[in-house]
Amino acid sequence: MFNPDFSDAVRVMDSSTSSNNTIFEVIEYKKPRSGSAFNSNAVNPYPIQYDGEKLRQVRISINGGGVLVQPGELQFMKGPIEIQIQKNAPSASKGFFKNVGTGEASFTSRYYGKYGEIYLDPSYKYFYILELSNEEIILGDGMFYCCEDSVELSVHTNKDIATGMLSSDGFRQPKLSGSGIAILESDVPFDEILIYELNSETLKIDGNFSIVIRGKIETKVEKSKREGYLHTFVGTGEIWIAPTKNNRPMNL
Repeated sequence: MFNPDFSDAVRVMDSSTSSNNTIFEVIEYKKPRSGSAFNSNAVNPYPIQYDGEKLRQVRISINGGGVLVQPGELQFMKGPIEIQIQKNAPSASKGFFKNVGTGEASFTSRYYGKYGEIYLDPSYKYFYILELSNEEIILGDGMFYCCEDSVELSVHTNKDIATGMLSSDGFRQPKLSGSGIAILESDVPFDEILIYELNSETLKIDGNFSIVIRGKIETKVEKSKREGYLHTFVGTGEIWIAPTKNNRPMNL
């Protein structure tokens, strides 16, 4: 039977190994593909063409540890790996967060075992590997993909007068806490991400273009007479901005 070397088909774009030897890898298939998918973030979903683009995939090697994954993302796995469905950590105000308002599910799939290999679904989206060190990071809607089970997944709720005008639930975003490796999912390649470092400064954004908030930063939404609602960030830390978030490149 013809069995080509799989490593000839893919290249490892990024990788990170945790303290318990769990290996997270982002791989990319070398041959471009043609295909389409529906834009689920739009009010009226429309098909997006991916002609000439390459598929990417997350591969995880477990060695006695465990990982949390968005439900429904498993493609296949090998080895004595157990699966556990668990609730995400509750927010301080309103129980477990749901798909609506955060882009994340209220349940995650936990995979754990002595050893084994996990492949998550291929995608035309981009994946960022992020290492947390005893910290809290707030993410944009739909950014969470998977993480070590040493990292706690919960919700950040920002309530003020302006956000109360938007919804009774406030502005809710997924939050990661603790230490360990996480992988984020995005429509934007990492080289198009603008990372601002704030030092007791203020940043205001007209639109939901911030995808990662890292550090001691207060967030709120203010109403502006001219610009509508402005997302305001005050403090010290990092703000990751995706200026091209709503503008895909032309098909190749």
